[in-house]
Amino acid sequence: MARYTGPKSKIARKFGEPIFGEDKALEKRNYPPGQHGNNRRRGKQSEYALQLKNLGVGTPEPIAYYEFETLLLFKKSYYISQQLECDLTYRELTKDFNYPDYDAILRAFTRFTYQLHEKGIKFLDHSPGNTLIKKVGDEYQFFLVDLNRMEFKPLSFEERIKNFRRLTIHKSMVDVMSDEYAKVSGKNYDKIVNLMWQSTQDFQNIFHKRRSLKKKLKFWKR
Repeated sequence: MARYTGPKSKIARKFGEPIFGEDKALEKRNYPPGQHGNNRRRGKQSEYALQLKNLGVGTPEPIAYYEFETLLLFKKSYYISQQLECDLTYRELTKDFNYPDYDAILRAFTRFTYQLHEKGIKFLDHSPGNTLIKKVGDEYQFFLVDLNRMEFKPLSFEERIKNFRRLTIHKSMVDVMSDEYAKVSGKNYDKIVNLMWQSTQDFQNIFHKRRSLKKKLKFWKR
């Protein structure tokens, strides 16, 4: 007779009882079809947008969140926000080092990120395309988009610095951001730049390993 050797949590959740002892998996809600993944994240986006607004953080104005069931009882949802005209995103800074007022924008972005951390906001998708930048007079304003994954809590020093790891592959940008973060936070520059650069390299290593694995899987599926 074949014997099941897979995750015990899978069996425990099937019966709805901790038959193998305490199991955190049982605490997770067993969502019906269509009520998980992207649909739930759209609801989170609207909630996060309101939280950011209450904390004084820029994000496109949320307009509506609509959810409905189809004939097959699958749920669909839509999150609608106001279109925001911007001058650039952080991504442009990673590609054009001669962009006008480059250093001032990068340092202003770093101060913006510091303020996020001070307000207990951990933007898990803090990546090049998810911050819109708009020039207003002589100042720069920043707006977060793609709000699927966020945490609201006090952040440790390590969490704060590692939050920069997705933003760039360029050491020169890490140096500038570390310098500005040290100025506004009062923390040691060397400690910041070493952790930020190491975190950046670690993230890039993981990213390239995953991409290489995906290519291999596609090759063997042919």
